Amino acid sequence: MEKSITKAKCQKQFCLLKIRARANTSIFMISPPDSTRTFSRIFRKQGLVCDKPVHFGTDFPQQNEELQVCLTNDSQMASAIYVPFYAGLDIGRYLWGFNSSVKDSASIDLEKWLFEKPEWGYLSGRDHFFVAGRVNWDFNRVVEEDSGWGNKLMLLPHIKNTTSLIIESSPWTEREIAIPYPTYFHPSTDVEVFQYQEKLRRLRRKYLFSFAGAPRPTRIDSIRGEIIDQCIASGRKCKFLNCTSGSETCENPICVMGMFKKSSFCLQPPGDSYTRRSTFDSILGGCIPAFFNPASAYTQYIWHLPQNFTKYSVFIPENDIKNRNTSIEVLLGRIPKEEVEAMREEVVRLIPKVLYAHPTARLETIEDAFDIAVKGVLDRVENIRKAMKAGKKLY
Repeated sequence: MEKSITKAKCQKQFCLLKIRARANTSIFMISPPDSTRTFSRIFRKQGLVCDKPVHFGTDFPQQNEELQVCLTNDSQMASAIYVPFYAGLDIGRYLWGFNSSVKDSASIDLEKWLFEKPEWGYLSGRDHFFVAGRVNWDFNRVVEEDSGWGNKLMLLPHIKNTTSLIIESSPWTEREIAIPYPTYFHPSTDVEVFQYQEKLRRLRRKYLFSFAGAPRPTRIDSIRGEIIDQCIASGRKCKFLNCTSGSETCENPICVMGMFKKSSFCLQPPGDSYTRRSTFDSILGGCIPAFFNPASAYTQYIWHLPQNFTKYSVFIPENDIKNRNTSIEVLLGRIPKEEVEAMREEVVRLIPKVLYAHPTARLETIEDAFDIAVKGVLDRVENIRKAMKAGKKLY
């Protein structure tokens, strides 16, 4: 496939790049050039390829080699329009101590600019998509007061037509699709993945279960305190990694992944939001995740995780922990050995689907989280086109 790129006339903040994502498809990229250069420096310094990934690091798919080798200047071939707007980094600068106008400024400018582009008119933005490397709550401020959290990016009238790939989606809309958090492993070749999986299969798991996290004493609905108490009470059967503010232990991949690789089950209770990066770190460690709320995974990562969640995880209802009706140690200890081994094997098989390959590499036979997300978007846009042709009402 011939590689080429065209940059259209740039306005104040945004410019147009045209790329092809795969055979017979192409994607427009609309990007703020000044911030792109700034954030690219951040990416190279502390982004996805580092040993310590950015917690909200999925704003950077355009750094992926699979996009860079598939560039085209033929706008008529576009199957979807990718908007590489750094939504997470944008609002991350203004979450604390700024007024609503500042928090909303870039989002409003983006919406206006997109709406004025001729490409918007094809499907009124329904073929546009972007990646937001934070949870949806950060982009859904419903009040105008400065004290309101986040911005209103997702609530802007025209942006509502687009598809957003986000690390935690809203359960009330189909236009937000959850994608995995970035983790610690970014392979360059298929062989690296296969060798890593084989290594995990041979590991000895000394802990029945483990938990990496901190309590949430100010949240009356949090079960973390009870989970920590149960873990400590289980003695050598459970490993607790204390991630209280100020502790650097949980920022050390050797400590975090070392624990997950030694554990059969990894507890994944909700924290500040339903989802956790720890879920994907534990899968990367071959550790079976135990969830306490369906919104932590089952209703989120529909493109990346199996629909039959019992194949790769354990579900323990939150109320059973709140009411102290369940001993986690007893419940997990009663699962037959052969079932544990089957679940662990499923977890190990899931690893390619939830990791992001090195941005300068291209995996040959493996679809990583990036591949699956782009494929899902293209299929979604194609279904929208078919629905329009059939005269069906669109959202």
